[in-house]
Amino acid sequence: MYHPDLIRHPDSCPALVLNADYTPLSYYPLSIWPWQTAVKALFLDRVDVVSYYEREVRSPSARLKLPSVIALKQYVRPSQFPAFTRFNLFLRDKFACQYCGSHRDLTFDHVIPRAQGGRTTWENVATACAPCNLKKGGRTPQQAAMPLYLQPIRPTSWQLQEHGRRYPPNYLHDTWRDWLYWDVELLA
Repeated sequence: MYHPDLIRHPDSCPALVLNADYTPLSYYPLSIWPWQTAVKALFLDRVDVVSYYEREVRSPSARLKLPSVIALKQYVRPSQFPAFTRFNLFLRDKFACQYCGSHRDLTFDHVIPRAQGGRTTWENVATACAPCNLKKGGRTPQQAAMPLYLQPIRPTSWQLQEHGRRYPPNYLHDTWRDWLYWDVELLA
């Protein structure tokens, strides 16, 4: 009987990257490296291997099991504030329209419209579904009688990481689970 990792293509064997304190560099997006980057970092002595896949890569003179979990040897200090991107905005707002709560057809909306001097900043942009964005138009929430569920704020990286834990990635290798969910309540 073959282990599933043995028939897996190396390109589907990414390595989970942990910081030097053995916490994930990032939850969302999950910090993973392609196998080639992980092997290169291993040979450059920049990481320690915590766990391996059963899958090997071979050269004419060597065999190497692919790392599934690696830890950086030098601690990388996370930035305090995340980049202002569409994805991070949706993550801040938990992938929900801030006017009606819908999770479908999401876009973003300037709370104070640009035509009225509103800027594209964390504090003035909210997630909106297309119908609510169209309904609100070039008006403020007060003018459109459409109150926001939450006032937009500039989130910290920690806040986005906490929101990201609610949306696990589609693929989690078994060797990753111990490192991603170490702070959940244990069942007796």
